[in-house]
Amino acid sequence: MLLHIEPLQTCGKAMQTDIGLMQIDNETMRVRIETMATSNEAAQPCCAAEENADSTMTEKRTDYLSWDEYFMAVALLSGLRSKDPNTQVGACVASAANKIIGVGYNGFPWGCSDDDLPWSREGSYLDTKYPYVCHAELNAVLNSTVRDLHDCRIYVALFPCNECGKVIIQSGIREIIYLSDKYKDTDSVKAAKRMFEKSGVKCRQFVPERDSVLVSFV
Repeated sequence: MLLHIEPLQTCGKAMQTDIGLMQIDNETMRVRIETMATSNEAAQPCCAAEENADSTMTEKRTDYLSWDEYFMAVALLSGLRSKDPNTQVGACVASAANKIIGVGYNGFPWGCSDDDLPWSREGSYLDTKYPYVCHAELNAVLNSTVRDLHDCRIYVALFPCNECGKVIIQSGIREIIYLSDKYKDTDSVKAAKRMFEKSGVKCRQFVPERDSVLVSFV
């Protein structure tokens, strides 16, 4: 199985293709999932020259992921676990030593069935998802393997809301790296930015140095 962000040419012959588009509040991120042929032909490298070239390389790779790309990719991959039909957001907490210590995605609390509570965005308040969903940032903090998150940073697809902002500040996280700030004009984000500024939490937008990241299971 191949997962790639942004369209990417793949080796081998695809037996069937499922296009899984990550939605961030109806804004489609180009995330594509393909089930590839498992035959020997499909498992072979694109060409023999590539295979031979790889076997003779003696210098370290220069096209490896930067830390920012790595942690943001983990955040986006985590978002694919979300059951929300409209918004899939993931978050990743990284330590000052560049170790992953927490991941999360938006979903209902433990014990609350994904099939029993509503996923709707419209209607009366109790008939929408909003009273029930835990955001990715909250889950990433709660899922962290250490209690003290001072000097950690969090990678997230969307700029945090004010409620997640409180959790981030109280946890000790000192930097937020976000992919999209599409709700910058909302009071929730404005309040979050005000709190981050007053508490000294740094915020910066992720600027990728590559168009795509590929994960292959074959």
